[in-house]
Amino acid sequence: MIADAQALTDNAEHPEKVRQNIVEVALDYLACGLDPGKSTIFIQSMIPELTELTFYYMNLVTVSRLQRNPTVKAEIQQRNFEASIPVGFFCYPISQAADITAFRATAVPAGEDQEPMLEQCREIVRKFNAVYGETLVEPHIVLPKQQACMRLPGIDGKAKMSKSLGNCIYLSDEPDVINAKVMSMFTDPTHLRKDDPGHTEGNPVFMYLEAFSMPEHFAAFLPEYSGLDELKAHYQRGGLGDVKIKKFLSQVLQYELAPIRERRKMWEKRRPDVYKILKNGTEKARTVTSDTLSDVRCAMKINYFDSGKLF
Repeated sequence: MIADAQALTDNAEHPEKVRQNIVEVALDYLACGLDPGKSTIFIQSMIPELTELTFYYMNLVTVSRLQRNPTVKAEIQQRNFEASIPVGFFCYPISQAADITAFRATAVPAGEDQEPMLEQCREIVRKFNAVYGETLVEPHIVLPKQQACMRLPGIDGKAKMSKSLGNCIYLSDEPDVINAKVMSMFTDPTHLRKDDPGHTEGNPVFMYLEAFSMPEHFAAFLPEYSGLDELKAHYQRGGLGDVKIKKFLSQVLQYELAPIRERRKMWEKRRPDVYKILKNGTEKARTVTSDTLSDVRCAMKINYFDSGKLF
C-alpha cells in the first residue's frame, strides 16, 4: 500500500507533494525487487472501502485511548502540532486498522515503534467481533530478527528518519550524496580524538553497520578486521577514528544500494508501466476490500438492501 491518504493528514495544504511521492514510493518498491505479479501495489486513497471502514471503527475507540497511544504522542511531538492536531492525523491509528483488517492480514512486518499501533488494531478487532460477531481477523506484528533493524535512527542521531527533518538516506541517492551524508553522520560525542575510547551503543554509524555489514564487506573493504565485533572492540578501547568507520559504512551502503539504484533508473524510464502496475494493483485490491466491507456491513446489520426488503 502507498499510504497517500495518511500522508495528507499532515500535508493537506500540499497535495502536489503527496501526488509526486506516490510515484517515488512506487519506484522504490519496484527498485527493491517487489514483483507486481506476486505483490499487489496499490494507492490507499483509491480504495474508498478503507475510508468507510475507518468511519465505522471510530465508534469503537475513545479519544482518551488515542491520546494514550505512544506512537501517536511521539509523532505529534515530532511535528510540533501541540494543540493544533489535525483530526485526521490524530485518528490515523484507526485508519491503519482499516488498512490492515480490510485485507484480513494475519501478519504485519514493521518496526518496534509500530507495536502500539498493532495493539490498537487488535483492540478494534476484538471490540468489533465482541459487539457484532466474529468477522475481522486479528493480526500480529512481525519484527526484524536483527535488533539493529528494529528502528534505524536518522543520520543526525534522532530516533527516526524523516523527510521533514532531512535526516534520511534515500534509495535513489547517488554515490557522492550517500558518501556526504555518511561522512556527516552523528557518532559518539565523547569520541573527540582518535585515541579516545568510543561508545558503540547508540552510535548511529555502528547501528547502520549492525544492520547492513556482512563478512564479505570486511573481506572486500576492511580486511584488517575479521568482522564487526573486532571493529567495535578497537573503537571501544581507542585508536580508531570516526572517519575510517564512516568510510567503511559508505562502502557497505554503496555496495548494497547500487543494484537498487540501477533498477530504479530502469523503472524511471518505464513510467507508463508503473502507472499500469498501480492502476491494476488498485483494482485488484478493491476486490478484496469490497468483500471485507460487505461482511462488516452484514455484521453491523447495515446492509439494508441486500435482502430486497428493509423490514
